[in-house]
Amino acid sequence: MKRRIVMSMLAGAALLASTLLGASPAPAAESAGPAAREAAQPADVPAEFGTDWHDPVTAAPPVTRPSGKSCQVTVAEAQFRDFTPYKGTYSPPDGCGDRWSKVVLRMDGKVKGRQYDRLGYLHIGGVEIFRTSTPEPSPDGIEWSVEKDVTRYSDTFRGDRDVEMLIGNVVDDTYTGVIDVKVTLTFYAGRPAANPDRVLTLRDGTLTTPRNSERIVAEVYATGSGGGCEEFWYLAAPDPAPYSCKAAGGPYREVQIKVDGQLAGIAAPFPHVWTGGWSNPFLWYVIPGPRAFDVKPIEYDLTPFAGLLNDGRPHRVEVSVVGVPEGQSGWSAPVNVLVWQDAERAHVTGKLTAHRAGDLANSSAYTPGSEHRVDTKGGHRLTVAGYVDTSHGRVTTTVRRSLANDSAHSWTDGENLDALDATWKDDQSVTVDGRGPARTTRTQRTYTMDGSIVIGADDRLRTVLTLGDRAAVVATQDGRRTHWSRVDDTYTGDAAWTLNVPRDQRRAVGTTIERYRAYGSDGCHDRSLTSVQGVLTEDRIRC
Repeated sequence: MKRRIVMSMLAGAALLASTLLGASPAPAAESAGPAAREAAQPADVPAEFGTDWHDPVTAAPPVTRPSGKSCQVTVAEAQFRDFTPYKGTYSPPDGCGDRWSKVVLRMDGKVKGRQYDRLGYLHIGGVEIFRTSTPEPSPDGIEWSVEKDVTRYSDTFRGDRDVEMLIGNVVDDTYTGVIDVKVTLTFYAGRPAANPDRVLTLRDGTLTTPRNSERIVAEVYATGSGGGCEEFWYLAAPDPAPYSCKAAGGPYREVQIKVDGQLAGIAAPFPHVWTGGWSNPFLWYVIPGPRAFDVKPIEYDLTPFAGLLNDGRPHRVEVSVVGVPEGQSGWSAPVNVLVWQDAERAHVTGKLTAHRAGDLANSSAYTPGSEHRVDTKGGHRLTVAGYVDTSHGRVTTTVRRSLANDSAHSWTDGENLDALDATWKDDQSVTVDGRGPARTTRTQRTYTMDGSIVIGADDRLRTVLTLGDRAAVVATQDGRRTHWSRVDDTYTGDAAWTLNVPRDQRRAVGTTIERYRAYGSDGCHDRSLTSVQGVLTEDRIRC
């Protein structure tokens, strides 16, 4: 077994959160992080965290922007103090036409004082185009920004739409941080890429597609959140294990989508760690965990079901999370449906030709001892295939997806030691046969979490954590590789602070490191960041 992680969650996390802020726990996430060193540091690095630190920054690549004419629209400007959503209106830009080579969202935020990490979303015309979480501020204040390529939602941007944005917040005598944000869209004139013709949302749980749909992709912004156990779903323990977060089936989670009750897609959820996570916000003040500021949707290729969906009637589409205890909340999973249409046909017919779902494997074994332990192995396989008869011939799409989860969770009585070593694999291949040689795109995703929380006899809490977000994509045509990419976003951290003392006596220290590497047919990006006691000590770009 690799180096384990120790972590005390719900009882631990909520309690520690309340200890940290001197108030009752809030519905935000708590977790651990990178490498903290309590040894001597260079002169420009303080021995401990002070009242201010570097603004949040990530090693992820910036969104590339084309040259040429651009137009900008402000979508939202708001200060979030409670759970009242911002509501406004959006109108398309003037002067850049209604077809764009790229559309880039940018959110600029600022907050100061005391505040938890908060989750937020942005809807335009009912379509969720952005989901995010916030950094926790310093007393002196921080500013940060997030950019996202939202070109795929171009259909939504072509007309006047209602806007709704919410970053749920609590502001009172203790939580003083008002979250101030501005969101813009920048449109770049030029030849558009092969974006969806329509972007749809569900109505009362049903979907009605255009009758000439030839490709259909659902995306689900799935997040376990809300401050309860499902925020830390990867630590859930089955009975009779004496752990604060229980689930009869253990920690295995799977996000499923069904069409008219039939399983249409499976996926492993990403194990998000928000910026208060793992009971140690000192891990995340400067460098957040992967995807914390830009939550990526899970994608499901539903094209094999196009023949069924194209009958002009509403069809029931449901998203559920396997493993969540009955009656327990904590997951949000809004759905967008992206549709490509056949411009030469009013009605595209087709048929689902194959549907093979393997047995869902899920085993969590509890072993008692001075260190309690739960070992989990889970997985699932699904293959679906179908064809559509288009104006350019019959096109058959075959989607194969396989999931695997392997985790070892150990803790002591009182959860003063809490550790997890977990890996999730989500492999998918999509083969499209028709209109030329067969084309296959294979995507292999791997998520890793390896860390620990330990509370010593001196009330010194230390969190050590490594997170990994990796993906490899290979596209082939007639057996020859046509495109490839690899992404490896690795975050490591080690931070410590003293519990049950005034803020100025916590002696908080922490070192966090992120390296984001992306290579492939489109070039490379390799950036490393290091933060020590809130000071950015390294920002290195290798390519």
